[in-house]
Amino acid sequence: MHVAGLHIHPVKSLRGLAVEAAGVDALGLVGDRRFLVVDPSGTFMTQRGFPGMARVGAFLDASHLTLRAEGFGEVRVRREPDPGAPEAVVRIWKSEGLRAEDCGEDPASWLSSALGTPCRLVRIGARFNRPVRADYAKPGDTVGFADAFPLLVISEASVGDLNRRLAETGGAAVPMNRFRPNIVVDGCEPHAEDRLRRFRIGSVHFRAAKPCIRCIVPTTDQLTGQRGVEPLRTLALYRRDPLDPTQILFGYNLVNETKAGEIRVGDPVEILH
Repeated sequence: MHVAGLHIHPVKSLRGLAVEAAGVDALGLVGDRRFLVVDPSGTFMTQRGFPGMARVGAFLDASHLTLRAEGFGEVRVRREPDPGAPEAVVRIWKSEGLRAEDCGEDPASWLSSALGTPCRLVRIGARFNRPVRADYAKPGDTVGFADAFPLLVISEASVGDLNRRLAETGGAAVPMNRFRPNIVVDGCEPHAEDRLRRFRIGSVHFRAAKPCIRCIVPTTDQLTGQRGVEPLRTLALYRRDPLDPTQILFGYNLVNETKAGEIRVGDPVEILH
């Protein structure tokens, strides 16, 4: 088994990026979900309720985040925390009272126009602290603006098996970006990621947390924001949680036990006992 792809999503629920290498820090992959779009109340916004977020590209260079959308040009925001930035108190699911940095009026105005609804952009800063859920955490495990865990792994074989099933019923194949993983592995059987417990990529150790429960986002085209019924309709035929059949499972959430390092496409995956 080896790393076949790496993906970061600089802003939660905006379009992601494929990269050849990624640093690892206390929050997961460096640059992944370090920015968040929130509504005027500070509640997080995602493609679940706003599928048009997929039309906004998010790009990183050494110092800035750049957002681009067709017909709206672009806006640039500094990546690094700003001690002078106004504090924003935000909520992600049951994580309430998270202290973030407001990124200012320019990105707020730009995003509000591009998404067609009032919103603001916030950034992780020095005051941010969000532990991983206690029932899956060890001391020092933290997460950024992701739903609940620092990383998500999926295998090429799992998506290949899904696309084979879609083809059998005349459906179109779906790309990996529908599932918004961080780490894509290959050289294994479908759903081998379900059986990973602890493993190493380069010098970085990872621990499996729990299966990823799928929402409506995989039905959203990550270029156009258009939404259909697949692949959830097909996944529901064979990937229901046996303990709760209302939930569809695909991919596996991870915690990085190593809080500093780097992983690269092509790196082998070493199973740890």
